[in-house]
Amino acid sequence: MTSAPLDPQAALRRSFYVLLIVIGAAGIVGRILAIDAIDSNKLESHLYHQGRADWQKKLPFLSANDRSRWLTVRSLVEFGTYKIDDVIFEPNWHSIDVVKHNDDGTAAPEVGEGHFYSSKPPLLATLVAGLYWPVYHWLGYSLGDHPYAIGRALLIVVNLPCLIAIWALLARHVERYGRTDFGRVFTVACAVFGTMLTTFGVTLNNHLVAAAAAMVLCDAVVRIAVEDDRRLRRFVQAGFFAAFLAANELPALSITCIAGAGLLWKFPRPTLAGFAPAALLVAFAALGTNYLAHGTLRPAYSQRQEGNNWYVYQYEHHGRVIDSYWSPNAYRSSIDFGEPSQPTYIFHSLIGHHGIFSQTPIWLLSVVGLTMLCFRRDEPLRAVALAIAVASIVCVTFYLTRPQLDRNYGGMASGFRWVFWFAPLWLVALLPAADGCAKRRWLRGLCLLLLAVSVLSVVYPTWNPWTKPWLMQFYEYMEWSPEGG
Repeated sequence: MTSAPLDPQAALRRSFYVLLIVIGAAGIVGRILAIDAIDSNKLESHLYHQGRADWQKKLPFLSANDRSRWLTVRSLVEFGTYKIDDVIFEPNWHSIDVVKHNDDGTAAPEVGEGHFYSSKPPLLATLVAGLYWPVYHWLGYSLGDHPYAIGRALLIVVNLPCLIAIWALLARHVERYGRTDFGRVFTVACAVFGTMLTTFGVTLNNHLVAAAAAMVLCDAVVRIAVEDDRRLRRFVQAGFFAAFLAANELPALSITCIAGAGLLWKFPRPTLAGFAPAALLVAFAALGTNYLAHGTLRPAYSQRQEGNNWYVYQYEHHGRVIDSYWSPNAYRSSIDFGEPSQPTYIFHSLIGHHGIFSQTPIWLLSVVGLTMLCFRRDEPLRAVALAIAVASIVCVTFYLTRPQLDRNYGGMASGFRWVFWFAPLWLVALLPAADGCAKRRWLRGLCLLLLAVSVLSVVYPTWNPWTKPWLMQFYEYMEWSPEGG
């Protein structure tokens, strides 16, 4: 294993890293503890003073997306089933991210048929249910009765370690592979304050968990391939988190395969002994929970074929027959109809109102950094950079070439959320570009400007990340774009 040369400034930089991480972690805890649907305050007060029993309209679960997962968590712990029939119609718990099917996997479009399930892959909800289980069964507190106390506590337990792991491992990486004080500190500052991961740190979502897995995977691969750490536990680490990444972000299977193939080619025996069993364990858990939930290995969100569409159904509520949100005749937000024009979709996904580079322009530095890493002679991280570049191109191309129904910019969210899991990898790529900018004042100023715009996008959705990006709202204010496209 190689060791970093002695550097008298290293202790000072580490103090900066710890300072940034502590500030970022405390900020996330503060935001989680303040989760609220603040636009309902006056309505609640009005109904309460009228003596209405149904006065409470708020929950710390900010969208249909995260409520879908919370419904599974509750149902698993409180009723022992993935069916969410017993909780979905409780006040304020309804979600549009729900499917309905019979026990044999056939669609159940009619009222009274089938059962309701979350459309989200069940592995993450199952893991969170494991944290909720002792709270409900040992302490006697339920999410239904105490959504704020329990929901916020679970979010801190799940999301905060993910963010701290990303920040700490990235700080280690920049210390070993950075070349300037500015580049190192700037990169960690980007990680703590400049990515959408912190924005979504207040909600239960797969993107943050996947990003943490990507960072741990990257750390393992660098230690094995660059730092010559051939201990079996490193291969287990790589295999487990490579598979866990794909389990939470299916398109990330590309980087899982790249990492597995590269390690197998260079180090076949430890890869077969450590990487493969760990990856298979996660794959078994992901496919197994999906089978337990739906009776099939195919994820619920893929069940949209004509004649067996789990998303199109009717249900009865308070004596009314209602079409599901995704039914052809139902009202839904214009963004969920998908962008009709693919060129328009590509433009807005990259540099428009949901743009990867317009919302978070620090990623422009990542493009420069990847180019530098890939074309430098004798660059130790060249293979890692090539893997990041290939996976980025493959996944972004996949997202940009979806059919119209899926061209919805990730739905109602404050950014193009399907690429959020790339953040740790793109931060690794950003480092050499930041180092290159350290020599000139105007380039340092440009870096700070890019970070400032990125931070603006990150903090704009102060209360709820499941809102339109500030650029989208600006487009609509200027009447440059209709709602949703």
